[in-house]
Amino acid sequence: MVDVSWMDATTLARSIRNRDVSAVEAVAACVSRVERVNPALNAVVTLDAERALARARDCDLRLAAGEYAGPLAGVPALLKDCHETAGMRTTAGSPLLRNYVPAHDGVVARRLREAGAIILGKTNVSELLTDLQTTNPIFGRTNNPWNLDRTPGGSSGGAAAAVAAGLAPLDIGSDIGGSIRVPAHCCGVFGLKPTELRVPNAGHIPDLPGYVRTTRVMNCIGPLARSLDDLELALRVIAGPDASDPDVPPAPLPAISPPPLDGLRIAVASTFPGLPADAATRATIERLAASLERHGARVEARLPEIDFEELLTTRAALRSIVRMLIEPPAGGPPSAEDYFRILQRRDEIIATWERYFATVDALICPVMMIPAFEHRARGGDVPLDGEPASYDLLAGYCRPFNLTGHPVVTLPAGSSPEGLPIGVQLVGARWSESRLLGIAQSMAATNPEVAFRRPPGY
Repeated sequence: MVDVSWMDATTLARSIRNRDVSAVEAVAACVSRVERVNPALNAVVTLDAERALARARDCDLRLAAGEYAGPLAGVPALLKDCHETAGMRTTAGSPLLRNYVPAHDGVVARRLREAGAIILGKTNVSELLTDLQTTNPIFGRTNNPWNLDRTPGGSSGGAAAAVAAGLAPLDIGSDIGGSIRVPAHCCGVFGLKPTELRVPNAGHIPDLPGYVRTTRVMNCIGPLARSLDDLELALRVIAGPDASDPDVPPAPLPAISPPPLDGLRIAVASTFPGLPADAATRATIERLAASLERHGARVEARLPEIDFEELLTTRAALRSIVRMLIEPPAGGPPSAEDYFRILQRRDEIIATWERYFATVDALICPVMMIPAFEHRARGGDVPLDGEPASYDLLAGYCRPFNLTGHPVVTLPAGSSPEGLPIGVQLVGARWSESRLLGIAQSMAATNPEVAFRRPPGY
């Protein structure tokens, strides 16, 4: 049996197409690794090994007959436990959905299958995707492969931990407040939060089955992987319009061409106003900025002239007002005027950022104030260079870009004195994912720290 645990999806797909590795070998290797490694992590909470192996056998037969079986043919993949998947338990970590088995695939699961991927199972989440740690009443807590006493982040923590530990090359997460980017940072993998509405939300929970769909603003679905090539491959599979989600426009996704760093305009911010970052995070960004300058990029420390506290309060207000419209508080629901006023303010904030991104090619900034922190009660302070810092502000660097819908690539870019990974956000104009991924590839080609590394012991 070939051990494919550390192949990325792009390489593995090519190997399977060339019949250097069979789909059965790839799936069996991942299943075996889940059985060995997952008990300590609790990243994979549903494993559908028998059906996965049956689909792998079918894939091998099709390839042997000379059929084209899709860009991900035979590649094992996992799915965050919030994407409806036909015949496979989908819980979003909620007791309300403990035994929920969808009859139909959501858009993400369907598109992965159509591309030939073989869905192995589901990865753990925070309950109804509402926390930056990954624990819930059904499956319990997920641990970080870099240090089992630390969180892998949330709510896509199971996805990031599984990819980092070699359980599968690819997982698809979701992000309405940092839920792709924080786990990618905590576990040292690559993550992509696409532009809002690049990928359909249909079939994504926490909109409970049978209820009205409320996740129409800010939520983004995107991949976690061990390579930038895999982010591009997965995005091309899952992006684009679908009849079940008419909000999604037919926006083009150009081919990726890594630009020369010489002459690129890169803005750098080691902190945002009102948000701290620990010394290791700031040093990581400063080293990355120095590397870019050495390779000819025009680097400047500049942010748009905007109230960053208002960005966070506006995002929180928009989230709250949608919930209150569905489940009115005792004082009654907000008015339609309240809702449209906050959308108007959001439009103004987006326009400010778009004018800013007309003057810079990308912004580099922290993902989180600190690296992965020790498991703790939700809301408890976290240590930042020996001082207590607010749990509620941990994702403060991520949430502005949920409000505005801008795309973000999360890159592993350094490590803390304890050896924990530190990621950075690479942010660009709306609909600029191809450009951002190209810039990220140029950065990785010139800076060895921008790379996935196996956690110790894996």
